[in-house]
Amino acid sequence: MVLPNNITLKQGKLIIFSAPSGAGKTTIVKHLLGKYPDKIAFSISATTRTQRGQEVNNHDYYFISTPSFLHKVAKHEFVEFEEVYAGTFYGTLKSEIERIWATGKHVIFDIDVEGGLRLKKKFEQNALAIFVQPPSIEVLQQRLVGRGTDSKEKLAERFAKAEKELSYAPQFDTVLNNFDLEIACKQAEDLLLEFLG
Repeated sequence: MVLPNNITLKQGKLIIFSAPSGAGKTTIVKHLLGKYPDKIAFSISATTRTQRGQEVNNHDYYFISTPSFLHKVAKHEFVEFEEVYAGTFYGTLKSEIERIWATGKHVIFDIDVEGGLRLKKKFEQNALAIFVQPPSIEVLQQRLVGRGTDSKEKLAERFAKAEKELSYAPQFDTVLNNFDLEIACKQAEDLLLEFLG
């Protein structure tokens, strides 16, 4: 969904990690946050989905009701948002980016593929969009099943979405192959430091 261009945010930098669910982007982002806490801070997404497992509100996500989410959409409070799965919305609040920039840090995102591309389009050269490529669709499916957090129906939905999302890789600034997590984390560090200068 396209948002109005009259967004006035102080220009800082954004590092965007996108991938199908299970590709390892969250693990890589957590690694970078642990290594460079003085440079970057995590953008917490808003979502209408229910909390899973050990997730904490206002830390992992801002969990809000669908009516509240749609009210914020109507008030143009999101930089980007999407109905990722039927009836389940995710989005990035303008106030979240402003909160991080106010601390003098750059913003790092762990975000779905379409949301990542929207952020890149909006912030252009101030954003680095990285697509995390899993070893194969089969490995991705094994990782998602291994989590044990989703029903069979939700897994089928995730598999179908993942196949579509893999086709978006060429639209990103760079593709980070996550065939070996240690190597992928090191390459992510290099990308981050080069981009931040």
